[in-house]
Amino acid sequence: MATLRVNCGFVWLLLLLRLLVRLPHADNSRVSMEDDVLQPYGARGHGPAHSHRHVRAILLGNVTHETWRPPPTTNSSSSSSSSTAPPVESTVFVTDVPGSSRWVYGHMTVVADPLGSLSVLEPAGPGGCSLRQRALVEETAAAAGCLWAQNAGFFNTSSGRCLGGVVSDGRAVQDGGGVQNAHFGVRRDGSLVFGYLSQEEVLDQSNPFVQLVGGVVWLLRNGRVYINQSLEVECDQTQETGTLRTFVDVVSARTAVGHDAEGRLVLVQLDGQTRQRGMSLWELADFLQRNGVVNAINLDGGGSSTFVADGSLASYPSDHCVPDSRWRCARRVSTVLCVHPLRCRPADCSGNGGCEGGRCVCRDGWSGSGCEVSACGGAAACGEHGVCGKRGCVCDSGWSGATCSQVCPAGSYGDGCSRACACLNGGSCDPVSGRCSCPPGFHGDTCDQVCPAGSFGPGCSLQCRCHHHCPCDPQTGSCNISLPAAETNDSLHRAGLCLAQQIFSSWRRAAEDEGALRERPRLAEWVWLLLTAVLSVLLLLSLALHLLQWACPRGSASLLRTEPRSYSYVPLNDIHGVAAGESRRRGFVLGDSDSEDEEDPTPGAVASLLGAGTDAL
Repeated sequence: MATLRVNCGFVWLLLLLRLLVRLPHADNSRVSMEDDVLQPYGARGHGPAHSHRHVRAILLGNVTHETWRPPPTTNSSSSSSSSTAPPVESTVFVTDVPGSSRWVYGHMTVVADPLGSLSVLEPAGPGGCSLRQRALVEETAAAAGCLWAQNAGFFNTSSGRCLGGVVSDGRAVQDGGGVQNAHFGVRRDGSLVFGYLSQEEVLDQSNPFVQLVGGVVWLLRNGRVYINQSLEVECDQTQETGTLRTFVDVVSARTAVGHDAEGRLVLVQLDGQTRQRGMSLWELADFLQRNGVVNAINLDGGGSSTFVADGSLASYPSDHCVPDSRWRCARRVSTVLCVHPLRCRPADCSGNGGCEGGRCVCRDGWSGSGCEVSACGGAAACGEHGVCGKRGCVCDSGWSGATCSQVCPAGSYGDGCSRACACLNGGSCDPVSGRCSCPPGFHGDTCDQVCPAGSFGPGCSLQCRCHHHCPCDPQTGSCNISLPAAETNDSLHRAGLCLAQQIFSSWRRAAEDEGALRERPRLAEWVWLLLTAVLSVLLLLSLALHLLQWACPRGSASLLRTEPRSYSYVPLNDIHGVAAGESRRRGFVLGDSDSEDEEDPTPGAVASLLGAGTDAL
């Protein structure tokens, strides 16, 4: 039993050591030998040396590329004419090659919305071209979330430099330096471009490229094989498989991109091996033509031809593996065509809409795949007096013109300048409200009234300064005027009516104010008459009595006399306690004095009595 345990432990140790030794070897077994090289140009450089002008001369025309434009859409990023078509279809095919006994295996992927579902990717992600990196299509596709992917542009096998123009998701990677090779691109409005591009066209920002990649040889142009013309345009140097003609004629694995009559993008990848199996470019062009492709260019092929589905290698590579050449390995390549779930481009829909299900839904007044096309010609085209609507600028009240920069013409106002002014006598109206601005000498809501006599000028706000208060010219204020008799009479009549109206109105207002105070109680008329009569009688009596007193002073005194009274004369000294003896010494006797006065009153005493009686009255 002990021996058995030792033997089992030793066996497990050997298996573990063998596993650790084989793991690095297993990784190294997936490295490509890169022996199936198919390049159109040799070590001296990529692409022809002549300019785009030379290309135009060869093709006998100024149009050196073809553009398929999507149908107009307002709220969708779709460039497909059929909204019911599936977004992406990828199929595996096996086809015979007419005129030969060969059969070819490959993949065809049809993308209904290339603007929203296709991207040109740099190797291993953004910045891969500038770093001259190379990566497996599987690696690049996995990092970008591609559903399907295939290799794309050419590259330098020694340095890893990307060749041709490259634009990835709207980001310009390189312009290609004007090298005249066939290119494929997608512009911002969803247009698909195939053919030869000048450097100016690549850098054009009016409708810039959002995706761009270069190839070699324009296979189909408007449904016709275009290889001979391409050979004339792109021929310059020899390449590793011989001349450019050999590159075209040789059988090998191929990769291509094109579009059909409905604007759907068609990606094609063929398995093969140079000079043994696969297709020539002539055979590839014929295959594409038979499958309804209209325009197409050839991409990198040979050992670079790779197709990945759902993150896994789906094609059969032609490169042998290192160190065991019995196996075939995928090559590390440059750019990649990636088919991914539908995305809005740009992600914010240019700030003029929202992204719903991978499509931009534009606000009113905006259209295009990324809501970048304004019905008004730009975001600020309507200025501060309008907003952009579905059919152009919608101007504020009082403004007009394509960009709402013009005030309503004279005689009109309101929304759309659709209302006519009612101003008379040369008056102008406000373009917004229609309110009249009267010329000097006129007033009123419609400027239909002449300034009242005595006033003139704007708004009749100035007073005439003429002698004798004569009226002046209502417009200039000049006193040197003569009014016709009929006009004068009419003016005076109007003035009288106006004044009377004002007086009656003021009376009416005063009466209404006074009516608020109820009538207070007052004496009747007969009471007032009685009081007046009584007061009059009393006044007459008082007057008669005074006249009588003035006319007959003695008679009035006798009438007022009363019966005589007895008075006693008491000296003040006695009142204050003076001795009676002293009184007698002076010869005054009270009793005697009284009797003497009564018996023989003197005239002075009588007068004193009359005066005292009068004062008493």
